Amino acid sequence: MEIIILIFSLVILLFSVIIHELAHGSVAYSLGDPTAKYAGRLTLNPIKHLDLFGSIILPLLLLFLTAGQGPIFGWAKPVPINPYNLKDQKWGSIKVAAVGPLSNLLVALFFGLILRFSPESILVAAPGFVIIFSFIVQINIILALFNLIPIPPLDGHWILLKFIPEKFEAFKNFLRQYGIVILVLLILFGGSAWSALTNVLFQLLTGHMLTL
Repeated sequence: MEIIILIFSLVILLFSVIIHELAHGSVAYSLGDPTAKYAGRLTLNPIKHLDLFGSIILPLLLLFLTAGQGPIFGWAKPVPINPYNLKDQKWGSIKVAAVGPLSNLLVALFFGLILRFSPESILVAAPGFVIIFSFIVQINIILALFNLIPIPPLDGHWILLKFIPEKFEAFKNFLRQYGIVILVLLILFGGSAWSALTNVLFQLLTGHMLTL
């Protein structure tokens, strides 16, 4: 049973990060940038999006280090975007950055509301259904929160940089230079905070406690 749950969780993670990247590319395309389309990235085909470390090695490593308890997260290859092609030069880059985490929140909301409003008799009779949908909600919440961190190379930093005045260029350079180090430290030592916030949002969406 545990191996089946492991496989399902990895598949859910994979398609969740694909939806995330597809959302970036689709919005960029709608705003006039065809870079992702020409790169063949406006597709749900996982082969086009797989990142060896972010899509495979890191999720497996997290599952191993947490004895299969998670949380797990990862990423796909970033969709190529050329911000100079965007018709909306003022807000276009923020729209493209924000839609990735937003897509994960919408997926979590959709499946979370199904769990919230499904009759109790169905939930009791179909525990597999509950487990799979709960994983979808949990993983997409984690992906949304993770990508909203305002640290390079995550989506949140593009939003943050837009609102930082030019006089703080030294701070921007600091984030670009040491962002990956800060990010690794957050991954290693921020587990309890991630879990607490994920639990709160999970219960808010589904009406149930997170027990996975």
